[in-house]
Amino acid sequence: MELVRISKRLAKDVDKLTFGPPVTHVYNPLDYAWSAHESYLRRFGSGTREVVLVGMNPGPWGMAQTGIPFGEVGAVRDWLGVGESVGKPRNEHPKRSVQGLECKRSEVSGARLWGWARDVFGTPEKFFAQFFVTNYCPLAFLEDSGRNRTPDKLPADERSRLFDVCDRALREIIEELQPEHVIGVGVFAEKRATAALAGMGYSVGRILHPSPASPKANKGWGGIVHAELVAMDIRLPSRPGEPT
Repeated sequence: MELVRISKRLAKDVDKLTFGPPVTHVYNPLDYAWSAHESYLRRFGSGTREVVLVGMNPGPWGMAQTGIPFGEVGAVRDWLGVGESVGKPRNEHPKRSVQGLECKRSEVSGARLWGWARDVFGTPEKFFAQFFVTNYCPLAFLEDSGRNRTPDKLPADERSRLFDVCDRALREIIEELQPEHVIGVGVFAEKRATAALAGMGYSVGRILHPSPASPKANKGWGGIVHAELVAMDIRLPSRPGEPT
């Protein structure tokens, strides 16, 4: 399967990169959570898609735990039905242990994204018939304190090497899925997708990131994003309680 091949190559390519302070720990769930990630790709990544949503990188309580983009544990286990076991990073931070589906913390961003998909589409099969969700960068970066550090905050030389690898993988994913719409989840993902896909004929849109750090996202993210997608001429089922 092509997405499996792309992800395997991406995992190997990012493993060759090095990162210095303030980053002290780098998690690559495409390594230690490969079984779960591969299951996600094989179950939901075949064929073309109308819409590809592109996130930034794994959160410590989401994809870093489950191997699934925006992979909030409850959504992965109970809605997506991905139950493969997850191993451990090679250098695990004592304050950010990986517990897989046993993790008790909930990633708000993932709960919001997959919760919206569940509420609107009902089943994963219906959602993935139209959408696919991926992350631009597969790595999670942690500082000595355990604080999460996003890719845009890396030093310029590290960022450049990382972006070169991630750009290539995103281009290959988009070439495989042939979407009508590529949509960044948040500003960073929109900017990186725009840069990576330059000259390929894709226009890149953006939806509000579901992070609880965004005051706007905390005021009904699902309804806001539903309206944003409809404004891009993406046909969606009516949200519960709305007229058809």
